[in-house]
Amino acid sequence: MESYSNRFGFENWEVYQLAIDLRADVYKLTEKFPRSEQFGLTNQFNRAAVSVALNIAEGRGRGTDKDFARFLHQARGSLLETVSGCQIAVRLGFLSSSTYEEISAKAGQINAKLNTLISALSDAWGHASCILRLAFSS
Repeated sequence: MESYSNRFGFENWEVYQLAIDLRADVYKLTEKFPRSEQFGLTNQFNRAAVSVALNIAEGRGRGTDKDFARFLHQARGSLLETVSGCQIAVRLGFLSSSTYEEISAKAGQINAKLNTLISALSDAWGHASCILRLAFSS
């Protein structure tokens, strides 16, 4: 896992790093998709994958924990969209089942971490910063 300066408070979170890794994996996979899918599945799949990390970062920059949680929900939605894109790609013969399982396992890790963050924020709005530091310190 890359290490960054953590200047903005999210760069070294494991969930964020895993989301970046997932995005890189999806980009590599879609390079092999048929050119006819460039503006269809390839584009949508890539946008969903990049949206996971971007929503984590954008949510961290919001002024309230409630807004942060909303962006984490959006990140989770994009994550599930990415998994769905994988399933469609398998069905169309663009990806193997074993590749799907690898992506799905990584997505499962990210999903669990997003759920932990969302729960921490919604269970303790006033104490979320403390909880986040404990749960996601590097």
